[in-house]
Amino acid sequence: MTQAVQRPARRPGLRLAGQMAAILGALLLCFVAQFAALGTLEHDRDQARAHDELRTLLANATAPVAALDDEGRLLATGTPVAILEIPRLGVREVVGEGTSARALKSGPGHLRDTPLPGQEGSSVLLGRRAGYGGPFAQLDQLKPGDQLTVTTGQGVHRYVVQGVRRAGDPDRNVPQAGRGRLTLVTADGPYFLPTDALWVDARLTTPVQPSSGAVPAFAVPDNERVLAGDADALVPVALWTVVLAVAALAVVALHQRVGRWHAWVVGVPLLGALGLTLADHAAPLLPNLI
Repeated sequence: MTQAVQRPARRPGLRLAGQMAAILGALLLCFVAQFAALGTLEHDRDQARAHDELRTLLANATAPVAALDDEGRLLATGTPVAILEIPRLGVREVVGEGTSARALKSGPGHLRDTPLPGQEGSSVLLGRRAGYGGPFAQLDQLKPGDQLTVTTGQGVHRYVVQGVRRAGDPDRNVPQAGRGRLTLVTADGPYFLPTDALWVDARLTTPVQPSSGAVPAFAVPDNERVLAGDADALVPVALWTVVLAVAALAVVALHQRVGRWHAWVVGVPLLGALGLTLADHAAPLLPNLI
């Protein structure tokens, strides 16, 4: 007589751990998808809106020409202030005011304590290298002599690239009094694991425009510095993490009590949407130049 083979009893704890591990892996994929793919769509949408807004401001001669508004307050983060064009790289981006990780999701940003492009002194623009469109992904390919163009409320300003600097390289291109310079800054090193910052210096070749002065360095928030993260994102990240954890436990319970396919039908769209939302809120915690 053939003896029936007994299957080992399933351990509920092990099965639960496996299900949670699978959900965690799916969430990591959501983070990659949001940061690298869906973030690009978000960047393109924000750029289209900013372009329409800046075009209206330029047409009405009301585009900002200083980091402060008429009442002496800092311009709102994200206010479009310029259009940057880099023909060699095929880059045409609207530049917004402010350089926090959240602001740079929409495109390059102007560092508040520097003059606007076209004005006397060193204007500094920060941009992402990898995530959310990565507008400055190929900045290290620029060569001395390459042309840059920036359009602001004071006209069209042309620059010639002087060189690329990395950590430890001396800054030999400090502009003299009455001259203008533009410095583009992004991350250096592997795309999602930056080792430091990379700078591209360019000399203004068109007439210098009058400046109302940059804001003091102490007025710039810490989260707008080079390679800074945005700690303000911690609160929404914590809240969405709780919501996601509750939803994940509910999906696991549905799987155990009703069935696998019911859990898949409900869990995939629910956890996917929550995972992408959490990833979008968590991205500002990372350095702003990634």
